[in-house]
Amino acid sequence: MTSAILPITNNLLRRPIVEQAVGWSRSTLYRNIQKGLFTKPVHIGGERVAWPASEIQSINQARIAGKSDAEIKQLVVRLETERLATNQT
Repeated sequence: MTSAILPITNNLLRRPIVEQAVGWSRSTLYRNIQKGLFTKPVHIGGERVAWPASEIQSINQARIAGKSDAEIKQLVVRLETERLATNQT
């Protein structure tokens, strides 16, 4: 028996999955957030955080494409701005 669910368009990924997806340790992940090279997490309740899968994918694609740190920082700003704009509508 299958249950009907709404299609998920943007999964939220918890930290261990994000670490695996980007190949970084926890400390490197948070260091890159501080440097502006990675998006800040979304608070999902209590002390739990997660990241939108689409943001992880965008950052990984930029890295694979050889984008510079300056370009990655611009991407992070754009992604976080879009996230805020989406949440305010």
